[in-house]
Amino acid sequence: MKTQVAIIGAGPSGLLLGQLLSRQGIDNVILERKSGEYVLSRIRAGVLEQGMVDLLREAGVDKRMDEEGEVHDGVELALDNRRVRVDLAGLTGGKTVMVYGQTEVTRDLMEAREATGGTTIYEADNVQPHDLESESPYITFEKDGETHRLDCDYVAGCDGFHGISRKSIPEGRIKEFEKVYPFGWLGLLSDTPPVADELIYARHERGFALCSMRSSTRSRYYIQVGLDEKVEEWSDERFWEELKRRLPDDVAEKLVTGPSIEKSIAPLRSFVVEPMQYGRLFLVGDAAHIVPPTGAKGLNLAASDVNTLYRLMVKVYQEGRTDLIPNYSETCLKRIWKAERFSWWMTSMLHKFSEEEDFNTRMQQAELDYATSSEAGLTTIAENYVGLPYESLE
Repeated sequence: MKTQVAIIGAGPSGLLLGQLLSRQGIDNVILERKSGEYVLSRIRAGVLEQGMVDLLREAGVDKRMDEEGEVHDGVELALDNRRVRVDLAGLTGGKTVMVYGQTEVTRDLMEAREATGGTTIYEADNVQPHDLESESPYITFEKDGETHRLDCDYVAGCDGFHGISRKSIPEGRIKEFEKVYPFGWLGLLSDTPPVADELIYARHERGFALCSMRSSTRSRYYIQVGLDEKVEEWSDERFWEELKRRLPDDVAEKLVTGPSIEKSIAPLRSFVVEPMQYGRLFLVGDAAHIVPPTGAKGLNLAASDVNTLYRLMVKVYQEGRTDLIPNYSETCLKRIWKAERFSWWMTSMLHKFSEEEDFNTRMQQAELDYATSSEAGLTTIAENYVGLPYESLE
């Protein structure tokens, strides 16, 4: 088999990249370790920045998003019993976010790829890139017991934190930056109406909580828990009771509870590798960076990487601009580090780090008070939340 761009990973970033490239006449093949059903079953983020929404439009997968997605022009911070609305649109000159689940984005992209006849090989085992520093890299993989070879010009590693792409780069050629937080998020999904029209980020002496949503009938809630907690020990009833304790009284009173569809605990970490490229391999999304979910940046950062790589490939194939290839990593990392800072800052302000009232908790309180009582502070939150502008390759 031969293609121009081989994409490892059929999550939303791999599918989005494939769709954008196909619309520009750039041939691509996607290899995915799991089945399509498994990929669709992953329950993840649901807040899309304006830049990602625009990119989905460019990929031609905006019809259902426009019908079912919800445009939000604000977000709320709840600090014990004090509620502060961050007017996203008012503070950013009209920018908003779209609430539309990752599962739905993935489904729309899968259907679009099928409709255009794009090649996706699911359940591809032992995927392994080779000769990445040469002018003719290739990938080997196994399917139905047979070994196959895919020759390509470039490889896009969209296979996540645990994928093979980053592991294919020799030790010493990349540097890792990491911060692991001393807690996780216990998340619950339920077919209940959201407690409020906008997302609520709550700081409380018992720990952080988030009221989010997938639609007007499906809600997603999170609470901060210790790393030693086990999801089996959290009944639905126990979760709902703890969530209510962490929300302002008037919000807790409106909370509609119901059986969980899914419940899981996710650890929080900040992680970045530099550079994000090696020879003809480009790392995209979680393969290169992780953010704690407090800033709603994970999927959106993957989309901005896709945007950069897509624009680069168009320049390479349509204008012969191979001189721009070394700019990929630097261009992506400018935006990534700003998003890492915002996610770290929001996490630091809103979570409980200690049982004791110490210097750090006082600093946290002062930071929150300033950020939520000053227009400059609220503008900083709003600008970062809706997403900073995409960086140009040149």
